[in-house]
Amino acid sequence: MGIQILHNSRCSKSREALQYLENQNIDFELINIIQNPLNKQKVVSVLQKLGMKAEDLVRKSDALFKEKYAGQELDEEGWVNVLVDNPTLIQRPVVIRDNKAVIGRPLENIVDFLK
Repeated sequence: MGIQILHNSRCSKSREALQYLENQNIDFELINIIQNPLNKQKVVSVLQKLGMKAEDLVRKSDALFKEKYAGQELDEEGWVNVLVDNPTLIQRPVVIRDNKAVIGRPLENIVDFLK
């Protein structure tokens, strides 16, 4: 399997990661998580590759999170469902290679990950 990037074109950090990969002539598959939202199985797979819990992948600075989910105590499945139902709340970009993944904030995370 090659490199995949979970991307939101409205996110500056996501666009920065995309530009870096293109500048380095690194082949990758672009997955726009807004146009092609992840299903539950894919979210769980990404979390396993990141080695993190679903709640930690949630963008807590996002207005939608503050409006609907701040202060809520959800179990792992509940947070996975939040991510499936609200792809804008997924931290991004996420770069996946084989059975590992990294959140590309800051960009250096991607640089180190792909070495």
